[in-house]
Amino acid sequence: MARVRIVTDSSAHFLDPAFVEQHHIEVVPLKIQIGNKVYREGIDVDSATFAQLLDATGALATLVPPSMDDFAALYSRLNRETDQILSLHISRQMSDTWDMARAATKTLLGRCEIAVVDSMTTSVGLAMLVEAAAHLAEQDASLDEVVREVRALVPRVYAVFFVDSLDYLRQNGLLSEAQSILGTMLNIKPFLTIEEGELIPMEKVRTQVQAVDKLVEFVTEFSDVEHLVILQSTPYPTDDSRLLLERLAVEFPGEVFPSVAYRPSLATLIGLNGMGLVVFEGLDDEDED
Repeated sequence: MARVRIVTDSSAHFLDPAFVEQHHIEVVPLKIQIGNKVYREGIDVDSATFAQLLDATGALATLVPPSMDDFAALYSRLNRETDQILSLHISRQMSDTWDMARAATKTLLGRCEIAVVDSMTTSVGLAMLVEAAAHLAEQDASLDEVVREVRALVPRVYAVFFVDSLDYLRQNGLLSEAQSILGTMLNIKPFLTIEEGELIPMEKVRTQVQAVDKLVEFVTEFSDVEHLVILQSTPYPTDDSRLLLERLAVEFPGEVFPSVAYRPSLATLIGLNGMGLVVFEGLDDEDED
């Protein structure tokens, strides 16, 4: 087992769920509050049951970070095996998870070196960074080396989304109530991106076709796409994702891009009926030189 142990949170969406166990990744569950009840993501609630709970309660969901004690207990357990831990988490702009993890490191001062890193993203993008960190750790890289390499990868992760419902954007302060009401009346679908760790509205579109056009336009701006993953609201293809895949097949003939249903933690930020892309930018020849 690698000396540097990797900790992340349940917002990290691994395309291969077995990766976590195979590479000894520790995942701290985020919490989802729906009405008066709190559920642990990946334990008490998943994508399918999340939608059912919202339908049953009619309430909006709120993302709740793990507690400092949750992190302290995990770090203490890992300290029996190692004195170097990388804790890599959802953007600080989207959750207080980083702050809770950082506070918990004080309980092991002088006994364990713990680096808490803001991924400045979430979901599949966070998982890509965790996977890179795990591979580096298994090559016996030091904690400082793993942290340095991961931070260098952060700017290469991009994500964009469009959303069908404006309720969660209003709840998270991305739209005012007046903007939300007007947008709903006009059937406007905001186009969002993650910039400097913050989910921000970029443009507005009126139709699903226009939204798909924007997603394709976003991807084609990259000179080199190393990984691309489609995030959708359901585990099965939707009309939007089929259209997107058809358009991408024209732009990237022969390439196969996976589609996955996004997790409850992301749904608390963008709502249930969104769709998006996560791109891990490759290095062109100039960058490699």
